[in-house]
Amino acid sequence: MDQYLFPCDPIANPAAVVSGPNYRFTLLSEIVFRYEWAEDGIFEDRASAFAINRNFAPPKFTVNETIEHIELVARNFHITYDKKPFSRSGFIVGFPSKVTLWGADWRYGETAKDNLGGTARTLDEVNGRCDMGDGILSRSGFATVDDSDTMLFDGQGFVAPRRTGHRIDGYMFAYGHDYKGAMKAFYDISGHQPILPRWALGNWWSRYHPYSADEYINLMEVFRARSVPLSVAVVDMDWHQVKGDHIPHAGWTGYSWNKELFPDPAGFGQALHDRGLKITLNDHPHGGIHHHEDLYEAMAAALGHDTSKKAPILFNPTDPKFMDAFFRVLHSSIEKEACDFWWIDWQQGPISRVPGLDPLWLLNHFHFRDHVNKNGQGRGIIFSRYAGPGSHRYPVGFSGDSIRSWDSLRFQPEFTATASNIGYGWWSHDIGGHMGGIRDDEMATRWVQYGVFSPIFRLHSSNSQWTSKEPWNFRVEHCKVMEYFMRLRHRLVPYLHTVNLLGGPEPVARPLYWEYPAHEEAYEKPNEYFFGPYLIVAPIVEPRNPNTNLASVNVWVPPGRHVDIFTGAVYDGDQEIRMYRTIETIPVLAPEGSILPLGELNPPNGCVNPTYFEVLTILGKDGQFTILEDPNDDYETEGSRMKGDWTEYRKITLDYKQSEGRLRISKSTKTWMLRFPSVTIIPHGLEVRMGGVVIASPSVYVETRSDPRDSTADPEVPGLVVHIPRPENGEVDVEITLGPDPQLGVLDRASLLTNWLLDFQMEFAAKDRMLAAVEGKKPLSSKIGRLMSLGLGMEYIGPVVELLTADSR
Repeated sequence: MDQYLFPCDPIANPAAVVSGPNYRFTLLSEIVFRYEWAEDGIFEDRASAFAINRNFAPPKFTVNETIEHIELVARNFHITYDKKPFSRSGFIVGFPSKVTLWGADWRYGETAKDNLGGTARTLDEVNGRCDMGDGILSRSGFATVDDSDTMLFDGQGFVAPRRTGHRIDGYMFAYGHDYKGAMKAFYDISGHQPILPRWALGNWWSRYHPYSADEYINLMEVFRARSVPLSVAVVDMDWHQVKGDHIPHAGWTGYSWNKELFPDPAGFGQALHDRGLKITLNDHPHGGIHHHEDLYEAMAAALGHDTSKKAPILFNPTDPKFMDAFFRVLHSSIEKEACDFWWIDWQQGPISRVPGLDPLWLLNHFHFRDHVNKNGQGRGIIFSRYAGPGSHRYPVGFSGDSIRSWDSLRFQPEFTATASNIGYGWWSHDIGGHMGGIRDDEMATRWVQYGVFSPIFRLHSSNSQWTSKEPWNFRVEHCKVMEYFMRLRHRLVPYLHTVNLLGGPEPVARPLYWEYPAHEEAYEKPNEYFFGPYLIVAPIVEPRNPNTNLASVNVWVPPGRHVDIFTGAVYDGDQEIRMYRTIETIPVLAPEGSILPLGELNPPNGCVNPTYFEVLTILGKDGQFTILEDPNDDYETEGSRMKGDWTEYRKITLDYKQSEGRLRISKSTKTWMLRFPSVTIIPHGLEVRMGGVVIASPSVYVETRSDPRDSTADPEVPGLVVHIPRPENGEVDVEITLGPDPQLGVLDRASLLTNWLLDFQMEFAAKDRMLAAVEGKKPLSSKIGRLMSLGLGMEYIGPVVELLTADSR
C-alpha cells in the first residue's frame, strides 16, 4: 500500500517536548500546544486523521518544575499542571490575551462557551438549521481539539487504530482574536487544502433520475444551445444496474453498467468529454460486490475469494488487500470507460470492523490519494461527505439531501462560511434543495444566486418529474436570471481559480469576523461573508414584497467605501443598511482598490483559460490582482487539450495606482474590457497605451444599467468602459490612465427613485408625496422625517432610505 503514502511530518522537534512518566506537552508554536496523557507511558508519534505535521521550530517558552507541579509559560498561554491524570483542578491554562475585561482561562474538560462553530457531517433531511459543532475559532480566544479517538496513519500507506487503554490526545489553540493566525496554525498541523482542478469551479449538472445516454447528451446540447456553460456531468446511481430479480440486494450498490440505458458506456463518456465535460458517477459502496457484477470474478481473483457458492465480496475498508483491489481492479476498470472522479455516497455511519476506523474517513482518504496518483498534484478530487477535522484535505464536500424550503436556503450561507472555522472550504450543496417542499420559482432563483457565490455550484434534485432544475423549467423572468448567473459563475472562474491556486489558510468563503474580529457587527451577520479576497456577499433569502417587487437583506458594510458590482451603487463604510433588490441581483460589494477579473461574456463548457477578460476596478485606493493560469488549461478548440509539461503558472498582473489613476496590465496576450464601476463621465485626457504606444482612438464609453424589464438583455454594471484589442505580436504591457486621483461618481438618486416608484403597486398620489419628501437640498434628517410622516409601510419607505443613506457625498 506504499502507493498511498503522502507527505507528512508527524514527529515533533524534541526541543518542543516537555514530558513525564504519563504526560507529554509539545509546544508546536506560539499559538498551539499538544497535551497527552497515557496510563502506560506510551505516547503517539504517528500522523492522525487530524494532525499530520508536528515538526516545527519550537516557540520561546520557560519551564518551572517542582516535584508536584510543572508550569510552562509561552507568549500566548501559561500551563499549570499537577502531574496527575488530567482534571479540572490539576490542568489549567491561563491566557494573557485581552479578549475580555476579566481575562480568560481554561480548565481541562471545558469548552469555550462562545465557540463560533465548525461544520456537520451532512445536511441529509435537514430543514433549516442543524448543529455545526465546534471549530477552531472562539470569541474567548481559545479552542481545543480532542484527537484521542481518531484513526492513525501507519506510515506504510495504510491506517491503524489507537492503542488500547486510557489515553488523552488533545490540542489547545490560543490566539486571542488573531483568527487568521489560528487558522494558519490549524492548516500547518492538519495540512493545507489541496488545489482543485480548474473545471471543478464551474457549473455542475446533477439530478437523481434514470437518464439514458441519449437523453443525457441531448440535455447537454440544450444547455449549450442556450449558452449556459457546464463543466461537470454528474450521473446518479442509475448508471449501474438497480432493479431486477438477478440483483440480490436493494440495488443502491452497483458496479455494472445498465446497458439498457447506457449500451455504450465508453461512447457516452467520449461524447461528454467532447463537449468539454468531466464525469462523476455515484457510488454507494456499502453493499460490496455480488456475483451478478461484471467485475465479480476479477475482484475474486485479486482477493483469493471462493466463488463456488457465489458468496458476495463484502465491503471491508479496514482490509488493505480489499482496498487495493477496490481501486486497482474495480474502480479503475470503470474509470477507463466513463468516470473522471467518484461521488462517494456513504450514509451508513462511522462504525467498521475495527474500532476507531470510520469507513467514511477511509473512503475519503484512499479515494483522494488514488485520484492524485492517477492525475497528479493539483488535479485530485473526490465528492463525499465530511468526516471530521482534517477532512478539508479531501475535497469536494457533498452536504447531502437537504429539504427544498426557504428555511434551508436561509441556513446554507451561514453553514458554508462557518465551515471555514474548521478549515473546510469546498462545500457543494444541492442548489435549489433536494427533496420535499413546494414549487417556488423565486426561492429557486435566489438559491441559484447564492450558489454562484458559493465554493462549488451544483444543481441537483430528487427523483421526481416536477423538481428538475433546468432553468427553462421555470417562469421566464426566473429562467433569464438563472441563466445569467450560471454564465456569471463560469466568468468568475479566473478570480476563483487564482484563489484556489494560491491555497493557504483562507478558504474562498469566510465569515466577516476573520477580517474584522473587533467589530460586533461582523458576528451579527452570519449570512454575509467574504468570497475570495475582495467580494462581500449578502445573499437574499427572503421572498419579495408583492407591492414593491423587491426583497431585502440587512447588510453590514465594513469600514471603507464599497461599490455593489451589479448596481454600481456606492456605500459608505462601517454602517448597517437594509439593501433592497429586484429578482435580478443580490448585494455583492467590493471595497475601493478591488480588482475583479471575469472571463468572456459567453464562456464555453469546461472552464478553459479565457482569451478575453472583463476587469472591474473600483477606484479610490491602490489595488493589485495577479491572475494565475495553468497553461495545461488552455484549449485550441473545445475538447482539444494543448499538451505541455508546464511547471509554472502563467501570471498576468493587474496593478492600479490611485494617485495617477493608472491601471497597468503586464504581459497581455488577451482581449480586455476594462470597467470602472460608478464612473459616470469619461475623464478629460484619458489615455490608453499598448506596448508603450498610445492608441489614437480607443473604444471608450459610459455604460448605463440595462433595463431589468428587458428579458433579452443581461444586466450590465454601470460605469466607464474601455475596450483593449488583443495584441498582434506576442506579449505587451497595457496601460490606461484616467488622470490624477479619480473618484467614484455620485449616482443620480432622483432617477433611481423614479424607477423604484414606477414599479411600486400603490396610490399615485402617495408616489407624488414620496418624491416631494426627498426632493431639493433639505438635510438628510429632514427628508427621512418627511418620509416617515407619510404613514406608509417600511416596504415602501425602506428602499428610499437606502438610496438616501448609502453614500453621504
